[in-house]
Amino acid sequence: MDSTADRQNLLVPEMATIPAGPFTMGSDDGDEDERPPHVVDLAAFQIGVQPVINAEYARFVRESGHRPPNVHALPLVVTAGNSEREDVFRRTSETYAWHGGAPPRERLDHPVTMVQWDDAVAYCAWLSAATGRAFRLPTEAEWEKTCRGGLRGQRYPWGERFDQAMVRFLEEPANRAKHGTMACRAYPANGYGVFDIVGNVWEWVQDWYAPDAYAAPQRSNPAGPASGRLRIVRGGGWLSADVRMLRCCHRHKVPPDTYSYAIGFRVAASV
Repeated sequence: MDSTADRQNLLVPEMATIPAGPFTMGSDDGDEDERPPHVVDLAAFQIGVQPVINAEYARFVRESGHRPPNVHALPLVVTAGNSEREDVFRRTSETYAWHGGAPPRERLDHPVTMVQWDDAVAYCAWLSAATGRAFRLPTEAEWEKTCRGGLRGQRYPWGERFDQAMVRFLEEPANRAKHGTMACRAYPANGYGVFDIVGNVWEWVQDWYAPDAYAAPQRSNPAGPASGRLRIVRGGGWLSADVRMLRCCHRHKVPPDTYSYAIGFRVAASV
């Protein structure tokens, strides 16, 4: 095997294959934009067994010259608040910001954070070019099917009842300053062999957000609206104290310029 093939194989992340077939997306007892539950039929696809970690993203930054995760122009979700919110954002970001183009050494196996949707898409494009495989962000439907892990109608990836031993979340809001991301795979995988699908970090998906997307859904391989004003992150994160945000069906909408120390992403690929 030549060095090019060796390098390509080295860069390909570990992927789980999600089988083709229908699943029920949404929930009767969810928020308004999670209703009604509806059957969606998806082609088989692959998805990263864990979010992209700092060590993987560092290679992308070195080879592409892409800007490293850091505090850049403040996102709308921060500037729309007050000066105290900006102070908290800057102070907490320092723990996750890269210096000298390198990630914090103690977080190499943690999910990369401080990335916008555009950064995640750029990573997928670089990985595709470097490996010869077409990587992308998962669609919202693909993400939710993955999250459910083959279970039918359960609230969480592991079952109906919340279990704090299964997920990284903010158990005690007063401890926020001492909390943070964890190394991937610290908690059990779901039924599809996927780790950290809820908790640890929110994850970007491909779709634009539409509040009424489930009212007249596309039933086969939905890709979401062609345009929009808001993007979607899924899965909750280490800052989520409300466990409803950790449900498989929860949809969280944010402006496209959003980035934070609690948002990352994982890659997907068609098969």
